[in-house]
Amino acid sequence: MHYLDAAATAPLRPAARHTMLSVLDGGPANASSVHTPGQLAKTTLHHARQQVATTLGARESEVIFTSGGTEANNLLLKGVALAEPRGKHIVTSVIEHSSVRQTCAFLSRFADFEITEINVDKYGRVDEAAALAAIRDDTTLVSIGLANGEVGTVQSLERIGHAAKASGAVMHTDAVQAAASLPVNFGAEGWPGTFVDAMSIASHKFGGPQGAGALLLRNGTPLEPLLHGGGQESGQRSGTESLAAIAGFGAAVAALLPQAGTRAQSLMAQRNAFVSRMLQEVPGAQLTGHPAERVPNHASFVIDGISGESLLVDLDVAGIAASSGSACSAGKNDPSAVLLAMGYHPDVAVTALRFTFPDPLDESEFQRFMDQALRVLTSHTALVR
Repeated sequence: MHYLDAAATAPLRPAARHTMLSVLDGGPANASSVHTPGQLAKTTLHHARQQVATTLGARESEVIFTSGGTEANNLLLKGVALAEPRGKHIVTSVIEHSSVRQTCAFLSRFADFEITEINVDKYGRVDEAAALAAIRDDTTLVSIGLANGEVGTVQSLERIGHAAKASGAVMHTDAVQAAASLPVNFGAEGWPGTFVDAMSIASHKFGGPQGAGALLLRNGTPLEPLLHGGGQESGQRSGTESLAAIAGFGAAVAALLPQAGTRAQSLMAQRNAFVSRMLQEVPGAQLTGHPAERVPNHASFVIDGISGESLLVDLDVAGIAASSGSACSAGKNDPSAVLLAMGYHPDVAVTALRFTFPDPLDESEFQRFMDQALRVLTSHTALVR
């Protein structure tokens, strides 16, 4: 099977699997307990926090472990909104992940927040001028994702982030789809660097286990906890930590990101080669998202007149796992809200097809994948047309 759905979840990395098994085989332990097994668990938790912090350029005190990206987004948006906000206004975009958009809708409905959603262009790039103009004296939070999971477009956030911070608002980015394949540094000058106050990440995008993630939160940023209890995670996220999952998360991040730059170049080269052949050989195929300003491992298309779901079935039978867009909306017949916001007609938006590479393939495997995928796609389109 050629697995090309890393944007949904990446394969578990050997380093993460080995670390998780070591923790699970070590016997019962709770990092909050004072006995020896508990203190060993605490050491394991501390090591994972060090790995995430060091690799992503954060301080250990800025890493809050969560169950994944959805919880990290909810914790940040609701936590900042409830922490004595200076106003009840949030700026976000029309193409955010559902965990951001639905949380904003919740805050609008139950806490009387005003939500300003910034439009995007045909490539999925947020209208920077509109975002800057939307930031007001009563804006508490600006939340714009670093990269879109459906079309792969990477946002330029530096000016928006600096404007948000200059106004006194908190600047957050959902980096779940970006951080696993781009060289992201939370603390360094530059991108995303010091113009972001908070960043959400998820373990399973790095090749760690599902069920773990983190909110990187700049020290001093006001946050009201959503979960109350034993005071774990410095009181910001109560609940016994999932030790094996967090340890696997740390191991995956430490194994993957030091080679982020060279890995991104290799992924980009293979993605570009595939995109080129796809556009040349598949009638009606159009690349979605920005052709250059996109996540290195991401290739997404629409094929007018062709059912994306039926193509996925044919690809799956041929041993290729791809997707039609966000895994969080899989199985729904509605056209992609992201593509609609980018100006695609609903009949075209339902034809979405996405290939996301977990890692660069060796050359012979890459050629086999391309030949097989294009054989399926050209055969299917010929039959339908």
